[in-house]
Amino acid sequence: MTERKPWHGVNLATTLPINPDFSVNYDAYAEHVRFVTDNGVTGIIPNGSLGEYQTLTEAERKQVCLTAIEAAPAGTAVIPGVGAYGALESIRLTEHAAENGAPAVMLLPPNAYRASDDEVVDHFRRVAAVGLPILAYNNPIDTKVDLRPELLARLFDEELIVSVKEFSGDVRNAYAIRELAPGLDISIGSDDVVLELGINGALGWVAGYPNAIPAATVELYELSTSGDAQKWARALEIYRDLHSLLRWDSKSLFVQAIKLSQEVAGAAPAGITTRPPRLPLPEDIRRQIIADTEAVLAKGYR
Repeated sequence: MTERKPWHGVNLATTLPINPDFSVNYDAYAEHVRFVTDNGVTGIIPNGSLGEYQTLTEAERKQVCLTAIEAAPAGTAVIPGVGAYGALESIRLTEHAAENGAPAVMLLPPNAYRASDDEVVDHFRRVAAVGLPILAYNNPIDTKVDLRPELLARLFDEELIVSVKEFSGDVRNAYAIRELAPGLDISIGSDDVVLELGINGALGWVAGYPNAIPAATVELYELSTSGDAQKWARALEIYRDLHSLLRWDSKSLFVQAIKLSQEVAGAAPAGITTRPPRLPLPEDIRRQIIADTEAVLAKGYR
């Protein structure tokens, strides 16, 4: 039996309620944290990509982190995202997380440009020196830096990371990671590969769509990671029902899509928007996301 770590289970990369004037609605965010944890989510990741961290000031990011910590019930892991263009900002955010009791942080490679392997390792060394466990975030689509299995093994061998959110979309990477760094915990990084990576032994899920339908997606994760073939059969049924919705998590409009699904599902107040440069959804895409969400809700998923 694997010892339960804070980055195990369903760690939700929370969306952030943004008012029409583009200010952060911290009260609505706190209510959202309470809603998803009441419905089975075991951990909260503020200031991830879904939380629009790139558009926030450092002060706002710290307040979002504090809001999550204060709103989350006892026993809930709050693992802040500390990705930034440079290591110095990531260090400050990690120090803030440590000062406020966070058990770990989630860190992207430097993403101001396509960093070399040595620069990536140096970045992780500097942040790891703060002393918190690091969940690496591999998102080569957005950052242009690919934490390839061999680079993850290098980071793990140097004891700089404890886990990886694998968002490459290539499910084959999980097998290579397991071979090259067998002690590195793998977290599912994209909602549309939950079943594939769950069956392969993932120990966590840095999730998106539990923002809108937490109970159903938590059940999907638990069945997929059960190691029980009979439960996998039920997971496949749920997965097929949800997949048209889950795949929005890996598209460039994922923030707007998940926020819209939240509104349709009654999991967010109307009028919540995104910060520039993200614009409202094109009408045809908006209609499709509404239809996909309503189809899932009509089958009883919540």
